[in-house]
Amino acid sequence: MDSEHERFMRMALDMGERALVCGETPVGCVLVYRGEVIGKGMNDTNRYLNGTRHAEFLSLEEAMKSHPKSVFRETDLYVTVEPCIMCASLLRQYHIRHVYFGCANERFGGTKGVLSLHMDPAIDPPYGITGGIFRKEAIMLLRRFYVQENEKAPNPRPKKDRVLKTEISDDLLL
Repeated sequence: MDSEHERFMRMALDMGERALVCGETPVGCVLVYRGEVIGKGMNDTNRYLNGTRHAEFLSLEEAMKSHPKSVFRETDLYVTVEPCIMCASLLRQYHIRHVYFGCANERFGGTKGVLSLHMDPAIDPPYGITGGIFRKEAIMLLRRFYVQENEKAPNPRPKKDRVLKTEISDDLLL
């Protein structure tokens, strides 16, 4: 793996870790333009009770404070989890060049998990995706979140008997 990809994905994982500490779903990301991080984000939906406060939205919001929208055509996103359908659509509308992610999102994924919005011929232009970068680390972040209580969930489920599974199958590359 390219050391540059590794460095930026580690930054995304750090943002995911921060989200976990704050009681949020541990998704983190960084936007990279010409080798420089121009935006960072972590999920912040629980704090604001706002389902659009996803890491991708927040990183774009931060980047737009100091960069014009035109730079996104040369900007890559590194995110711990495959973008959901909402975020995959947003990234397409902002013309992000490429998305690198840790693990697949089989329930809500917008770049293969459920839909493939990144390459929908009805929307121009498509963006590239590369998954599986630090996949196991990304999965473990999610597992650590899902074994704990989340009082902000619409239908909270008791999790006192849940056990953190540390074994991860290599069956899926993403």
